[in-house]
Amino acid sequence: MCVVSATKNPDVAILIPCYNEEVTIGKVIADFRTALPQATIYVYDNNSSDRTASIARKAGAVVRDEPRQGKGNVIRAMFEDIDADVYVMADGDDTYPAEAAPTMVAKVLDGYDMVIGDRLSSTYFEENKRPFHNFGNRLVRSSINGLFGARVTDIMTGYRAFSFTFVKTYPVLSHGFEVETEMTIHSLNNNLRLFEMPVQYRDRPEGSESKLDTVGDGIKVMSTIFRMIREYKPLPFFGGIGVIVAILGLAFASSVAFDYWRTGMVARFPTLIGAVMLVIAGLLCVTTGIILDVIAKNNRKTFIVESNLFAALHRNH
Repeated sequence: MCVVSATKNPDVAILIPCYNEEVTIGKVIADFRTALPQATIYVYDNNSSDRTASIARKAGAVVRDEPRQGKGNVIRAMFEDIDADVYVMADGDDTYPAEAAPTMVAKVLDGYDMVIGDRLSSTYFEENKRPFHNFGNRLVRSSINGLFGARVTDIMTGYRAFSFTFVKTYPVLSHGFEVETEMTIHSLNNNLRLFEMPVQYRDRPEGSESKLDTVGDGIKVMSTIFRMIREYKPLPFFGGIGVIVAILGLAFASSVAFDYWRTGMVARFPTLIGAVMLVIAGLLCVTTGIILDVIAKNNRKTFIVESNLFAALHRNH
């Protein structure tokens, strides 16, 4: 929500979270230095056991250490520590094109809260050699777009640009690679201004190893989606569960009622009691969903007010 297009010389920060990227980090820094010579490049080293930090320092980046393991923890530290008009976040594995960064910065200066570097509309499915990752991207995309009525193509990309207000009001809760999914859901839930632009993706060069655990990180991403649906969309979440439980209870109650109509006797009291309890539990779930939905809407109102305050403070800075 922060519009800084009037800034003649915007302060741009390049954020590169790193863990064992000595093969590629030097080239990544050089590429971003060429694309955005006025920007400050920050490399946050996340307990690397190789020469990532020393190579980054020699390349001219500002290097800082983040002892809490996990990409989400690194991004949280970056967002807390660094003040800038525009932030560009990229991985240190040389899979994203630095030449796209000036356009992303320009879009943030035009008033967008987050610019998404869309890999999936260009070369991702040709370059990425991990079929399960491709399946996971499609599954996550369809789940989130279906729930929020959105059309975001690349939910999980690590190449993004942010406004000052987004960075300072976004609560980073995830610890690992699921943080990108969390960012997207947060933006859609709060109706932030998003711009998606296709970028050319290239697979890691030879000698550079992915840190992703396909199964483990996939489970974390899906659990993040589950958790955020519960928090951001409580009415359909709890309401849906409540309706299913109540229908199940009514089905059992109907069978007991049919027996009573046929014989004039209630022969299955335990079934009847269980059915009534299921119906009550279902109604309680629906009621819980309604209450939490009101709370979620109030939280969105509070977020808008806080974002406007941050935007005003930043403009007057």
